[in-house]
Amino acid sequence: MDVQAIIDKLHTGVYINGQWRDAEGGKTIDVVNPATGEVLTQIADASEADALEAIRVAGETQKSWARVPARERGEILRRAFELLGERKNEIAAVMTAEMGKPFSEALGEVSYGGEFFRWFSEEAVRVKGEFMNSTDGNTRIMVSKEPVGPAILVTPWNFPLAMGTRKIGPAIAAGCTMVLKPAKLTPLTSFFLTEILEEAGLPAGVLNVVTSNSARRVVTPWMESGIARKITFTGSTEVGVGLLEQAAKGVMKTSMELGGNAPFVVCEDADVDKAVEGAMLAKMRNIGEACTAANRFFVHRAVAEEFTQKLAARMSAMTVGNGLEDGIEVGPLVEEAARDKVAGLVDEAVAAGATVVTGGAKVAGAGFFYAPTVVTDIPEHVALRSEEIFGPVAPIIVFDTDDEAIEKANETDFGLAGYLFTENLQRGLDLSERLECGMIGLNTGLVSNPAAPFGGVKQSGLGREGGSVGIDEFLETKYTAVPRFA
Repeated sequence: MDVQAIIDKLHTGVYINGQWRDAEGGKTIDVVNPATGEVLTQIADASEADALEAIRVAGETQKSWARVPARERGEILRRAFELLGERKNEIAAVMTAEMGKPFSEALGEVSYGGEFFRWFSEEAVRVKGEFMNSTDGNTRIMVSKEPVGPAILVTPWNFPLAMGTRKIGPAIAAGCTMVLKPAKLTPLTSFFLTEILEEAGLPAGVLNVVTSNSARRVVTPWMESGIARKITFTGSTEVGVGLLEQAAKGVMKTSMELGGNAPFVVCEDADVDKAVEGAMLAKMRNIGEACTAANRFFVHRAVAEEFTQKLAARMSAMTVGNGLEDGIEVGPLVEEAARDKVAGLVDEAVAAGATVVTGGAKVAGAGFFYAPTVVTDIPEHVALRSEEIFGPVAPIIVFDTDDEAIEKANETDFGLAGYLFTENLQRGLDLSERLECGMIGLNTGLVSNPAAPFGGVKQSGLGREGGSVGIDEFLETKYTAVPRFA
């Protein structure tokens, strides 16, 4: 497959009111292949004027789009789901080229991301209201749900397709228009997705896409426009807090999927082989570049040596390389700064006395590769025990009691995902209730599912995406009182 030929056919400008065009001023941004360091293409670097035009169009289109029947909106999503399936190889190849994940994982993301379109195509026709009489019998109470209005969608680089479909799907189903700002590191997948939605029949003006070298340059005008009524953001907690402050000024509805620091707890009665398999999923999915990635491994002393050796054996056997090549299991990190951060966390821990069981170094040659790594004997004070790693590094911390494990697992401001392995169901349920996380994987290393609510607690965010509650984030509740005896 000629990936560059596919990329060369993509539109790479701003997409406003159903038209692709260059950014005002003609500025561009390079998109780089992290496996080679080479430039794949250039995309539009939008101006504030481009951003304002996009939100104006979204505002003008909102009324007509909200009146489109739910069945019609659902059928657009269904067609888009089918088109994603038909073109999965092409879009996966583009994703691998710009982001780095192995092609097999990119294919998995296309399937996973497409399911959000299928799920919300079905949810579109299931938005329900309520009817009842008041307690005094004098009033009919009618409750309905309506689209919240134009929505700002800001997506990250690590899951460029799935984070787009997880936000776009419910917005379309609910009847909201959108302005989308994809991550500048991985915009091509979003462009591909936009073209698919256009082919599926999404009317002009419903989705408007603006890329920029400066997120603030486009998102701040959207937030301050007075047109947008909703923002959904996936990214760092620091940026999310700033957006919440801006949203408060406009009393906007918000969904925030922010940072993670997921604990992975292995009890002494766990099936160690099952726990290692779960660890490989929870740690190495997406090269560890996921907010749900296992970040701190708490392993009971009784099984710590066995778990460590088996995990290290699995990690060291993984094949590292360009994800577009056959047999590759670990691709590059998304950019040099990301690799340097991972290397810095490990180097600091080692300097403080930690032990590298396997890996622990950058991979020589072109691209931004880091070897799959297992680290033990980590001192309390080092950042590897507390910071989100976002890379293929598994720090192992030994514990002696369940209370100790839970206390250490909860010693963080974050609470997105957590993982727990035990063969005792009662114990598993009890410990799951005590973990301060929005999602728990009990004897599984994979929690993400379009039919389940995705989101966290504490500084990991607000609101939920996916599941039956996902569409509610794009709806407002209206109550109409009708006198029975007028």
